[in-house]
Amino acid sequence: MKALRVIGSVLLAVFLVVPLFAGTGQSKVFAKQWGKETLIIAQNMPQLSEEIKGDTLKLSALQTHHDGTYAEVTENLKWGSTNENVASVENGTVTLRGHNGKTFIFVTDGKAFDRIGILVKHGKAVFEKQKGGKYDLISKAIKAMSVEEKIGQMLMPDFRNWKGQPVTEMNEEIKALVKKYHLGGVILFRENVVTTEQTVRLVDEYKKANEKYGLLVSIDQEGGIVTRLQSGTDFPGNMALGATRSAELAESVGKSIGSELDSLGINMNLAPVLDVNNNPDNPVIGVRSFGEDPKLVAELGTAYTKGLQSAGMAATAKHFPGHGDTAVDSHLGLPSVPHDKERLLRVELYPFQQAMNQGIDAIMTAHVTFPKIDPTTVISKKDGTEINLPATLSYEVLTNLMRKEMGFKGVISTDALNMQAIVDHFGPVDAAIRAVNAGTDIVLMPVGLEEVANGLYDAVKSGEIKEERVNESVERLLTLKAKRGIFKQMTDKPVEEKIANAQNVVGNSVHKEVEKEVARKSITLVKNSGLLPVNKDNVDSVVVIGNTYSQSLQQALSVYKPSVELIQSAQKLNEEQLNKVRNADLVVLGTYTFNVSGRLPSSAQMQMVNQVIQAAPNKTVAVGIRNPYDIMAFPNVTAYLAQYGFRDASFKATAETIFGMNNPTGKLPVTIYQDADSVLYPFGHGLGY
Repeated sequence: MKALRVIGSVLLAVFLVVPLFAGTGQSKVFAKQWGKETLIIAQNMPQLSEEIKGDTLKLSALQTHHDGTYAEVTENLKWGSTNENVASVENGTVTLRGHNGKTFIFVTDGKAFDRIGILVKHGKAVFEKQKGGKYDLISKAIKAMSVEEKIGQMLMPDFRNWKGQPVTEMNEEIKALVKKYHLGGVILFRENVVTTEQTVRLVDEYKKANEKYGLLVSIDQEGGIVTRLQSGTDFPGNMALGATRSAELAESVGKSIGSELDSLGINMNLAPVLDVNNNPDNPVIGVRSFGEDPKLVAELGTAYTKGLQSAGMAATAKHFPGHGDTAVDSHLGLPSVPHDKERLLRVELYPFQQAMNQGIDAIMTAHVTFPKIDPTTVISKKDGTEINLPATLSYEVLTNLMRKEMGFKGVISTDALNMQAIVDHFGPVDAAIRAVNAGTDIVLMPVGLEEVANGLYDAVKSGEIKEERVNESVERLLTLKAKRGIFKQMTDKPVEEKIANAQNVVGNSVHKEVEKEVARKSITLVKNSGLLPVNKDNVDSVVVIGNTYSQSLQQALSVYKPSVELIQSAQKLNEEQLNKVRNADLVVLGTYTFNVSGRLPSSAQMQMVNQVIQAAPNKTVAVGIRNPYDIMAFPNVTAYLAQYGFRDASFKATAETIFGMNNPTGKLPVTIYQDADSVLYPFGHGLGY
């Protein structure tokens, strides 16, 4: 059998009229014979890992050009394997066969040829790469780039709106900016991604406007309260996943989100959030976190990342070094975390370290000060006061801590530079220069693309930013693009074909089942004094009370009791409304808060909630629509459910739980405090039926 495989390999090589030793000494002969353009397998690039993960992998064939550029070839190629017992290949997709041994995967376009070795030993597969300068495309590209092209690779602006209108299709002005500033990436928002077909067309036009090296198209598709796709599956968010305690579900959600984005042409997700939400007063992270326990956050975060990356998506952990223990929203002000490095390594940094160890593609920084890590102070341009330097602009945090101490070799992105934590205290150009010198690779959402781009060009030319510093970032960015198969295409698929594929993927039935399962398993029964489950046949009148998202709660309950009445109110009820409450068989309160002031007993919402509980003391169930902490304001309620988000699947799961069709199994991913010194419900608490 072995002899037959050898004969077959030789005959195939003769048929292709190419030697199997291309890439060694004879590669020079090929370069001379076929001119300066040649064909290589991208995975031979020295910057890419030799490790192979999973049983299938996609290889890319690149045509290289004398000017340092390269593009992916997909048509008129012949792929083959010299030992199909080890691995087979079809259109560049390699399938490992589960046997030890070695094979060469090769490709030809009839003119040029390349190959890459795959060695499988004791169940572990690695690439055996070809050697030679022709494979170091990234270094050649960097040498050929102008300063303007290099800076362009680092810029990731948003074109959220144009002349006051949401950008849902490409216009000539935006196309010209992509070309003029040689943009390496763009970020999309909910306004830009309305339907599946429209999104595919918009992304396709962005990529066509990009002239070289492929375009990073990013989005914040975390799931839960930060969900950008309007036509995608509305997965419950991270804290809901934290309540399930299931790494398997976290991976399934990541893979589902990744496949939906990939089908649309989006290739970088600014997720997962790896902040440890150990501060109940946090107004910006909250349910975007998997929970308050670093190990839980790390376990579910790395599983979610594995799912994203298995779908071909570049994943981004955020917000380094940790935005969880803050009480200020960095969109509005400059938060500070006072802890020392020992505590940070044990808590905030732990999930990020695990993500780095597992090979996360990118990490986004936080606009938060860490004075025990970097005590540097600067003068605020807002009011002339002395402030600590935010992590996003700190060399100590980005280079010394993240790169040197924690060993991160991937891409670093700033958080959005248009947030008040930066805008208030630093000028747009100053912030961008500081971020680059601190060690960032992606300047995300700069304030004024032209001003910032020109400011960075000038800083490089004057020596304020060393060109070597920029080269490091460009190498990391081009490496990320190669790793995730993000290349300029020689010939592209018709957009109609892309749309048809996306419509089969986005919001499909498999993803909807994952969404439903996460929602059901996340519902947490925090308190129950014999009220739940409710037999729907034993209640005639059901009243839902609340303000934000109360209609969604009413609609979910109406599936089981069509006569559900809604009292929509954010303040105390009048006597007529109270009578409806007293006469109802079941009262369901929907509470919604996102910060500490919203759940203070003195808030109008909580005064209304306690009024209702007092009027119907034994028949009221409260639902914490977003924050599980809401019960702190009304601890005497008869029953309390936490659902961690306002997407439809969670409301449906809550209704099923109230009426006994879903046995709640969720466990609190956070501690609910009675006050600063005592616990109302501990981490891990959760009742069932």
